[in-house]
Amino acid sequence: MQNSFFTERMCPENPKWTQANKREIELYGRNNEIRTDFERDYTRILHSQAYRRLKHKTQVFFAPHNDHICTRMEHVMHVASVATTIAKYLGLNEQLAGAIAMGHDIGHAPFGHHGEDCLNKFLEQKEGHNAPKKFWHERNSLFFADFIETLPDPNGVEQPLNLTYAVRDGLICHCGEIDQQGIKPRENTINLYDIKQPGLVQPYTWEGCVVKLSDKIAFLGRDIEDAATYHILDMGSYRELREIVTETLGYTKKGTPLSHRSGRAVNTTTLINDLIVDLCENSNPEEGLYFSEQYAAFITRLKKFSYSNIYNHWKLVEFQKYAKLVLETIYNILIKTQIYARNGRLPKVMSGYPNLSQTFLDWIVCYTNFTPKEDDNDRLKRLKLKSQTTCIFDINDSKSWQKCVIEYISGMTDDFAIECYNEIISF
Repeated sequence: MQNSFFTERMCPENPKWTQANKREIELYGRNNEIRTDFERDYTRILHSQAYRRLKHKTQVFFAPHNDHICTRMEHVMHVASVATTIAKYLGLNEQLAGAIAMGHDIGHAPFGHHGEDCLNKFLEQKEGHNAPKKFWHERNSLFFADFIETLPDPNGVEQPLNLTYAVRDGLICHCGEIDQQGIKPRENTINLYDIKQPGLVQPYTWEGCVVKLSDKIAFLGRDIEDAATYHILDMGSYRELREIVTETLGYTKKGTPLSHRSGRAVNTTTLINDLIVDLCENSNPEEGLYFSEQYAAFITRLKKFSYSNIYNHWKLVEFQKYAKLVLETIYNILIKTQIYARNGRLPKVMSGYPNLSQTFLDWIVCYTNFTPKEDDNDRLKRLKLKSQTTCIFDINDSKSWQKCVIEYISGMTDDFAIECYNEIISF
């Protein structure tokens, strides 16, 4: 029901407010500030470079050249739209939901979830395949927000994003690719870096829980729409879609079909609308955020359909092999540069890879204890002085250097990773 969660919203009257609104480092103030803290978080994420790069990162289809295919940035905007719509109707804090949604994927690797799996496997090489997942984008979104991304303060000095606890919590707890009903926020605050696996810990706020489900709602129909655009669904797939709609829902709301009359695809806008309405009609603070049994079954079958007919399609599988080669080549080159970085010689060693060299050099200047010994390093000195980032990685420690390389690669876009790969293999 409308406003049924109003007393649960994140506001000064909520017992969780002080912790939810807390920042690890106090954020500079302005004399003319008219935004709330959560609105400031939203715009700080919006202005960050990690957010800007999402427009060239994979959602499902790698490095798309079709302007109308969903990228990671468009997916984030879909999630923000869904989350704020649900939050507004239920009486929750839309500003908090919007900020979490806006930042939830800033730590995503290039080439989507396949790129994420590749980076994790690089880290598993020394740990073994039974080790807990080492790289997962939910945690990486928090890491980028806390340590990597900066914005200039009024004096032009680069400062960390310094987001509120509620937003930071929403970033690492947003995993929506699990089938759960009755989602409720946890009661206690925790050290967010104590969370070791995605999906195991519920968000601290109802707004974080809304984003978690909005992430699921946002991608279902759009992935099918993009697959139809690329003509990778055959007539058998379309028949299966019609069966899923008919068998799991058995009806259409207010005479509006969930599929086109031709039955060719699920209508994205109608699907998202009906999932939002169903969630809002079935949720309450006592039982949590719920879909009806019909729509829960529909979501499960639609996800299975997407894995069978889209995510495991042979064209995507073939490109995954190429994406792995791209990331593995870049990783192997950068890992070998540790000995040179210790001696301040990285620029000379990587002179044959101008784009990779320059961006990686800037990275280690900002985030490691690297000290260049080249004569012409005035620009690097200015970069170091301008940035207020801490020394996160130790170039003398192999494990830390590996993490440094992985985090650098995770920030790449699809196109830039391919560009760096072509630099490496070209003569």
